[in-house]
Amino acid sequence: MFEPKFTISNSITKALLEIERARGFLDAAELKEAWIKDMQSEALILEAHHSTHIEGTQLTFAEAQGILTGKSVKGIRADARQELLNYKAAMDFVSEYMGKKSEITEELIKEIHKMLVKDVRGGTLEPGKYRSVQNYVVNSLTGTIIYTPPQPSKVPRLMEEFVDWLNKDSDISPVLIAGISQYQFVAIHPFLDGNGRTARVLCSLCLYQKGYEFKRLFSISEYYDKNRRKYYDAIQSVRENNRWDMTGWLEYFTDGLRSQLVEVKTKGVKAIKMDVLHENIKDFYPNPRQRKALEFLIVHKQIDNSIYQKICNTTKRTATRDLTDLVNLGLLERHGEKKGTYYTIRQN
Repeated sequence: MFEPKFTISNSITKALLEIERARGFLDAAELKEAWIKDMQSEALILEAHHSTHIEGTQLTFAEAQGILTGKSVKGIRADARQELLNYKAAMDFVSEYMGKKSEITEELIKEIHKMLVKDVRGGTLEPGKYRSVQNYVVNSLTGTIIYTPPQPSKVPRLMEEFVDWLNKDSDISPVLIAGISQYQFVAIHPFLDGNGRTARVLCSLCLYQKGYEFKRLFSISEYYDKNRRKYYDAIQSVRENNRWDMTGWLEYFTDGLRSQLVEVKTKGVKAIKMDVLHENIKDFYPNPRQRKALEFLIVHKQIDNSIYQKICNTTKRTATRDLTDLVNLGLLERHGEKKGTYYTIRQN
């Protein structure tokens, strides 16, 4: 039976703690529905773009954004467009399983694979069927073979054991289960093509089913794609010296998810502060320059005359008048004197 080998290192423990804190924040925070929808849309575009980019598509983020928002983007290869659309469809499909207690079956995994390779690379290579010939893992950056998966005859048994492990009750953190699932699927490499994409969608499915959807505001593939060398090295570390110890991979995986969720939490905090700010200033009707300065202060904590001039493209005299007005309205507090004068948002 499949039993993953790993150690809960200090790095993993620290990352899991921060992930749980971010999860708690997202569950408790009063975030506006419109903001959540906008962020979900952005996260899905980022995930689809970066996951397919890892596999070799050459679309820019702007092109991917245009395609996934229904705009006409010219000069794009049909297979690149379709691969992106397929990935979005697969992510939308697994999002339907959020919080459901149903098992992750081999048939479900095969269905995800069919969706991902429809009319693109791998689409003519028996989609949804386990491979009957040997395949290889190639580094898309260098073109070199970095891993030879198990023999085709072993794939059905390995997948059965893997899925059995996914569905059994476990004390392992759902985050680690998701990371293990992604690695083990790639290790088995059950299909002729599309294994990386399927593994990353499966990872999301594992998180979703355990209540770790984080409002679908994150993109783990963005983290991988920004430094693919570290991504490949983390996967390869499991295979070194035939130890098959997943600790290094899980350190990388949990740190990636942690960094994504810390960023999401930061954006959420800013969104809440912006809502409070807008509520506080709605009766004062500040001019566009002052509104821009107040939004700047949400992020940067303080502002002075020279910074105000720069971000608002105005003169020193106008900046002084605008800032004085905001102090008199009770929105800002003034600190320091003369050249050392700066302003912060009034706290009460």
